[in-house]
Amino acid sequence: MRQLRFALAAAAVALSTGAATALAADPIVIGVSIAQSPPGSVVQGTQVKDGIEIVTKMINDDGGVLGRPLKIVYEDNQGIPEKGRAAAEKLISRDKVVAITGGHQSSVCLAEIEVAHRYKIPYVNTNCWSDDIRIKGYPEVFNPGNYNTRVSSAMAETIAALKVKSVVAFAENTDYGIGQAKILGEFLKKMAPDTDYKYVALDRAGKDFTPAVLPLRSSPPDMVVNIMLPPAAYILMNQLYEQGVAPTAKTWFYDGAGIADYPDFWQNVKEAGKYMLAFGLYHPQMPMPEMGLEVGKIFQKQSGNEPNRLIFQAADSVLLIARAIEQAKSTESADIIKALQNMEFEGVRGKFKFSQEPGYTYQQWVDIPYVTYQLTEVDQPLSKTTLIQASGQALQVDKLVKPAE
Repeated sequence: MRQLRFALAAAAVALSTGAATALAADPIVIGVSIAQSPPGSVVQGTQVKDGIEIVTKMINDDGGVLGRPLKIVYEDNQGIPEKGRAAAEKLISRDKVVAITGGHQSSVCLAEIEVAHRYKIPYVNTNCWSDDIRIKGYPEVFNPGNYNTRVSSAMAETIAALKVKSVVAFAENTDYGIGQAKILGEFLKKMAPDTDYKYVALDRAGKDFTPAVLPLRSSPPDMVVNIMLPPAAYILMNQLYEQGVAPTAKTWFYDGAGIADYPDFWQNVKEAGKYMLAFGLYHPQMPMPEMGLEVGKIFQKQSGNEPNRLIFQAADSVLLIARAIEQAKSTESADIIKALQNMEFEGVRGKFKFSQEPGYTYQQWVDIPYVTYQLTEVDQPLSKTTLIQASGQALQVDKLVKPAE
């Protein structure tokens, strides 16, 4: 934390002019738009808020940014694009935020970035995976989180290594879900051309998916893939398990939505989660910078739970904005954007620089690290799961286990 030199920057500003001294107490306001009520993913929104609160306190305790404290203004977008658009409008025009962050559902992010682009306000995307957000090519939008092409490529590699012949994916009917399902199919054509693949789109607000699950009982595939967020993902998992479809000795169950480390995961799935294969963006065995370890310790002390990826992604989102302001020595939007485009950032998850290549890599942390792991016991903490693929390492599918039946 000390290496960020927030305190030194504060001292430099305080000594520069009398006017600066007068402004020293004025907070720098950052807008955060998250789901704090249904139908959006409140679990995700809560995790994002927890990460933001931790890092904001760390920054302010260390002297703030340019001698000024950070102030976070939250808006509840309910996971609805129209609500997100209104939230971004309010944060920019009424609250006068210098940047917006916190986005964790792709359809909402796609609505919000239109507003940020129109006002030319920096937008740091915390956890929206849809490639379309990057393909827009908006210079105001920065992506330090995961993206659909990254996870679909990783999943196709795993599926190819397992040599499965048939895969059925259940995808939520959103930009994220349909987008990831389609890209997974494209990668499988290249990496596992002999695998029969299809995806089924399901309503993310649905409560009963048995009409889609029952046909698999008579002819189960070798693998079922989840591309849905809770609570729909939990309902689907339980119905797959209750109907004896997956996971079984015949059929793998593979989660591509990164839900295994959610704090309410085991509470909602129990036996349906055992043997699940998971794509992940954080695992306790991943190397972490000192600041990342500190954020994780604070979260665990406060909550009693192990941290998950969203805690770190949210912390990096605010830290990125703070570092850009510090480097630009300005809170003007154009200056923050220029700093974000050019700086090498070392955050709580590692060091990276945003790509300027057009397409899905535009202003993206392209090589964001990931892992693959398997849950082998009910109520198993993330730290006890079996790591099948460490970050940057080869898959070890021989470590995987299946149910006896």
